Amino acid sequence: MAVEKTYEKINARIKRGEAVVVTAEEVIDYVTENGYEKAVQEIDVVTTGTFGPMCSSGAFLNFGHSRPRIKMKKVWLNGVEAYGGLAAVDAYIGAAQLPDFDPENKVFPGRFTYGGGHVIHDLVAGKEIRLEAIAYGTDCYPNKKVDTIITLDDLNEAYIFNPRNAYQNYNCAVNLGDRTLYTYMGILKPRLGNASYSTSGQLSPLLNDPYYKTIGIGTRIFLGGGTGYVAWNGTQHHPNVLRGENGVPQVPAGTLAVIGDIKQMNPDWLVGLSFIGYGATMAVGIGIPIPILNEEILRYTLVKDEDILCPIVDFNEGYPYSKPIDLGFANFKELKSGRIKVNGKEIVTTPQSSYPRARKIAAILKEWIQRGEFELTRPVAMLPSADANIEFKSIPERSPSEVFLNGRNRRG
Repeated sequence: MAVEKTYEKINARIKRGEAVVVTAEEVIDYVTENGYEKAVQEIDVVTTGTFGPMCSSGAFLNFGHSRPRIKMKKVWLNGVEAYGGLAAVDAYIGAAQLPDFDPENKVFPGRFTYGGGHVIHDLVAGKEIRLEAIAYGTDCYPNKKVDTIITLDDLNEAYIFNPRNAYQNYNCAVNLGDRTLYTYMGILKPRLGNASYSTSGQLSPLLNDPYYKTIGIGTRIFLGGGTGYVAWNGTQHHPNVLRGENGVPQVPAGTLAVIGDIKQMNPDWLVGLSFIGYGATMAVGIGIPIPILNEEILRYTLVKDEDILCPIVDFNEGYPYSKPIDLGFANFKELKSGRIKVNGKEIVTTPQSSYPRARKIAAILKEWIQRGEFELTRPVAMLPSADANIEFKSIPERSPSEVFLNGRNRRG
């Protein structure tokens, strides 16, 4: 007998404290122990989580008006410029923005870089931030300069708006060259000295809903320790990519644009990062609940680390110059073991995302739902997706180099 549930029925069970909620790790054991039929009838929600650097992040801030009023032309927060071309006292600060005194030509290896991600982290942590602004002066906004100290409490509004988060799979980066590379994937040692990877594998939100059957515009999520929403598909959203068994993308695919109130958030889950030789970014915590509406949705959430492949990409030539060499694929079980083999050489793997923190996010979201504090939302519109019924080419028919060249896969 086919099982079909609705958001309304699941939310009613959440309100009564009766919902059966498991994490994306726990659902695998649950099905093993109880069987598929029982699991699809009993489980209401599967929670996911990811925590790692997400460069395409930032925050909209409204400072309120000074006396006399000012129309801010240039804005700096702790020396980091925020974009002020919005309105009089609105600004957007990007996580990867660098201060004027430390532009890209000054990001030397071995040097800590304070950037936009750190400003956002400090705001969330309640720290004082120096606000500087200059203007050209008008009849309605005569003030030409502001230099003051603010905290998050002083802002009228402050909300995260991240154009590209929660990447659905990503490349494994290596370095075939003779010198150390300083990249957004961390330090890559020469001559295959290490392999760097990201995403949380079997806990990752979009890998548990590969065709975006439940994750869409309006989906309520865990964002930065508070409640947020999916606002749109993210930039560089490419659903029509090489997929393996059960629809799992084998290259970077979907992304999410997300939004949420910073004043609800926690500095443990929005963390400014400095990557040596690259610059600033921010680690973002995201957790997404997946309602088990039917057997198909449950089947997708049973994805395991060993089922998720990602292409191994040389960042010495293959990434910046698009001259990829076929290095094969690695699965996340191998990557998480700490070592993989590339070109016959066993090398150390270095994660850029935190699996323990992803696990904690999924557990926190599970607890919120069980306590009746977090209900599910039906998407108001679905994300662009590949057709789940399409027969995608298998791995042997396309090499990693073809995948890399044709997929426009850049995290950036």
